[in-house]
Amino acid sequence: DLILTGMRWLLVGGLFFMMTGCASSDPSPDLDSPSSRIGVVDTQRLLEGAKLGRQVTDSLNEFMTDRQELIDLEQKELRNLESELLRQGSVLSASAKKQREEQFRRKMMEYQQKVSNLNREVQEKQAELFSEFRESVEGIVKKVAQQEGLTLVLEKGPNTNTRYFDPTLDVTDKVLQALDRKFR
Repeated sequence: DLILTGMRWLLVGGLFFMMTGCASSDPSPDLDSPSSRIGVVDTQRLLEGAKLGRQVTDSLNEFMTDRQELIDLEQKELRNLESELLRQGSVLSASAKKQREEQFRRKMMEYQQKVSNLNREVQEKQAELFSEFRESVEGIVKKVAQQEGLTLVLEKGPNTNTRYFDPTLDVTDKVLQALDRKFR
C-alpha cells in the first residue's frame, strides 16, 4: 500500500513537470540568443544633440526668458518703492510712513505670488515640452529597436538605473540620426 502511494506521487509529479516544464538550474537568460538583444540609449544626449531636442530646449529657454523679464520689471519697481520709502522715511508723518510701508508689503506679497505662479508655469511648460519630446523619442527608439532586432532598450544616464553596459549596445547615434531625419 505504501509502495502504491509512492508510485502515485511519482506519477503525479512526473505529469506535473511534463505539463508545466521543469525549471532550468540556470535561471539567467541566454543573452547571446537573438530573442534577447539589448540596446542602450542616452536621452540627455538626444536632448542636447538632436534638432528636436534643441528646439525643445530653445522653446523652454524663450518661455523662461519672457517670464524672467516680467519678474525683473516687478523687482525693479519694488526696489524703487523701497528706496523711496527709505529716502522719505524721515520726513513723512508716522501715518504716511505706515501707509507706505503697508503698500510696500502688499507689493512684496504680490511679487512673491507672481514669482511663485511664474515658476509653476515654467515647470508645467517644461513638463509639457519634455513629455512631447519623450513621446517622439520613444517612437523612434521603437523603430530603431525593431530594425536592429532588439528586444529591450534601456535608458542610460545619471538619473537611471543603468550603471554599466558594453558600449557596443549603445544605439543613441542611430536614434539621433533617425530623430533628425524625422524632425528636420
